[in-house]
Amino acid sequence: MVAPLKELYSPEFVSRLGAALAARHGAFSASRFRKTVFDASWEQRELKARMRHINLCMQRELAMPYVEALNVLVDVAPQFGSLPAMVFPDYVETHGLEHWQPSMRALACFTRYSSSEFAVRPFLLRDAPRMLKQMLAWSRDDDEHLRRLASEGSRPRLPWAMALPEFKRDPAPVLPLLDQLRADPSPYVRRSVANHLNDIAKDHPDITLEWARRWRDSHPHTDWIIKHGCRSLLKRAHPRALDLFAYARAAHVGVRRLQLESAELCIGDDLNFEVQLSGQPRLGRLRIEYGIDFVKANGRHARKIFKLAEGEYGESARSFRKRHSLRQMTTRRHFAGRHRLAIIVNGETLKERVFTLSEN
Repeated sequence: MVAPLKELYSPEFVSRLGAALAARHGAFSASRFRKTVFDASWEQRELKARMRHINLCMQRELAMPYVEALNVLVDVAPQFGSLPAMVFPDYVETHGLEHWQPSMRALACFTRYSSSEFAVRPFLLRDAPRMLKQMLAWSRDDDEHLRRLASEGSRPRLPWAMALPEFKRDPAPVLPLLDQLRADPSPYVRRSVANHLNDIAKDHPDITLEWARRWRDSHPHTDWIIKHGCRSLLKRAHPRALDLFAYARAAHVGVRRLQLESAELCIGDDLNFEVQLSGQPRLGRLRIEYGIDFVKANGRHARKIFKLAEGEYGESARSFRKRHSLRQMTTRRHFAGRHRLAIIVNGETLKERVFTLSEN
């Protein structure tokens, strides 16, 4: 069983954080901090609630003005990293809206050790023009973490984050950020830009496609961003997206064989299958995907699409094999019942097979 993400805020983390704060600020009581954190409601709190609770306990124990507390946190933050360290930018989000410049400096510092992508969003809601000006400056910074923050923090549909309804309605104000980052040398930044474009595509597909058309073939890095940023449109078989990447209707392609290693599986097993495609005189340029109609908790089905292969195929027949894990994950839960596997070529479903998933 995968441990819940909330367990990242473990007793070890809290003790280490308390000790670091006490070493930097002598009046800080690590033992009192730990006792305050682990109150009667601790076990019931989920990840973000634990983060916020730790932040409030830090603020209570530091017992000093916000800007002075930032100096302590900026000194301590380099000792921590990854998702748990987002407690530092969360401190800024919670207490720093009235202290713009100190907060910007702190967020720029903290994002190097975790990410300030959630914490910048209240500032965007408070004063979007001012915050976008700051993000444009970050997008030109030598530090890849700041450049990524400019893109990630302004994503209209950032998972787990506060919504940005203004940018959902009209993403035009954030497009200069994406223009600036369109050929960024860092894969870390490029992945964020692509995810940002993919967010926009869910509400405004034509804006994403126009951006892609304008910048396509300008740089290999940009082409990667465009392809990854259009992935949801391709999965939805959006005609303009398929046309942009020259995926024509594959009327000449058929499924010669679709074979499952087993059609009776248990949760935790792997779904192994092989599909053989044929086409005359040749297969040609294909985007090959498979969809699984998963049983949901309510007994209904919902299709999830995955890429199997893509390329230019000169032969008239070719086989593709895939192993798909059906293990329980924090991001996807599996339920018993009849599932369906579909083979999709250039946006069209060509063949389906049913398989049954049972409890262990």
